[in-house]
Amino acid sequence: MHPHKFTLWVAMGSLIMMFAGLTSAFIVKSNQVGWKSVTLPSVFWLSTLAIVLSSGSVHLALRFFREREMARYRLWMGITLALGILFVGLQWNGFTALWAQQITFRGSGAGQFLYVIFGLHALHVVGGVVVLSVLLAKAFFGRIKIYSSIPVEIAATYWHFVDLLWIYLLLFFLLIGGN
Repeated sequence: MHPHKFTLWVAMGSLIMMFAGLTSAFIVKSNQVGWKSVTLPSVFWLSTLAIVLSSGSVHLALRFFREREMARYRLWMGITLALGILFVGLQWNGFTALWAQQITFRGSGAGQFLYVIFGLHALHVVGGVVVLSVLLAKAFFGRIKIYSSIPVEIAATYWHFVDLLWIYLLLFFLLIGGN
């Protein structure tokens, strides 16, 4: 296994542990007196669609990179980047909707956890967007000296990971964190 792939898997394992700890803390705290539940704004469903579609597009981008079809690779990597940015924007709209409902970080209950957990996820997606931006810029402006798909594979694996993590978090809040 390539050392960078190994490092990514270790990092993803630690992120799984972090989010498992946060969702476990949510379960423990939700049983306390005075807990306030939160109904998720529907915009989070749109963000889910964006990130699921982006997982498919990054898969196609990787496929076309491996086949050395650079025009198609650029197209699908660009679509993935656009969907990633759309996801972050829709998440922002979701937080704005929560804020409008007077659900703030300073409140008590599910809102605090929602801001921390969804916010941390959003930061990891932003990190992925930066990586996708670099890969796309290299596809347009860089020269490929060694045609290695490792960087694209690592980015795609990470992107699939944040996609699956989002689905887990959304389902968690819908099934466990709901009213």
